[in-house]
Amino acid sequence: MRFTVLPTEGVFYELFAKSAGHLVEGARLLGTLVEEGGDTEELAVRMKEIEHRCDEVTHEVIRRLNSTFVTPFDREDIYRLASGLDDVMDDMDAAADYLHLHKIGELPPGVPEQVAVLRQAADLTAAAMPRLRTLKDLDEYWIEINRLENVGDGIYRRSLVALFDGTYDALAVMRQRDVVEQLEAAIDAFEKVANIVEQIAVKES
Repeated sequence: MRFTVLPTEGVFYELFAKSAGHLVEGARLLGTLVEEGGDTEELAVRMKEIEHRCDEVTHEVIRRLNSTFVTPFDREDIYRLASGLDDVMDDMDAAADYLHLHKIGELPPGVPEQVAVLRQAADLTAAAMPRLRTLKDLDEYWIEINRLENVGDGIYRRSLVALFDGTYDALAVMRQRDVVEQLEAAIDAFEKVANIVEQIAVKES
């Protein structure tokens, strides 16, 4: 009698790591703008390129999911994690778009701090993705992401207060708030990814 051994579908882990790598790239691109300045149009174009690559990874996850009989963990969780990573990229892309479309020269208050949080969250997420294979040593990841999200909330609230203190005219406030809110959404999206990872770890342990 001959038995066929089904290989472990490690491709999903590779795709998650690839998607998280794109988030690191996007966060660093925002960091470069904050630290060095530059053309917001070029930023928007480069961010859109990264966003397209992230979309391609997400679509590949879904294609694999639809054609793979054996998956490393629950199919719905795989889909949720892939979508969650993609949502982070979409939010960073939107923030870059607002910076360009609104022709914002001076960065809104709090943006450098928000971007610093995003960069930390992206690095932590990229480091965590390979550990999905064993589901070990992940608790520090989601705990730290939760802490960063709380830091981000504080920055966001202080940014709104600064925007509405009378220094800026109404139109400038509306434009700059778009950027601040989109960066806040990206930080929140990182926490959602960490929550999904935690749920997977609990379910599969």
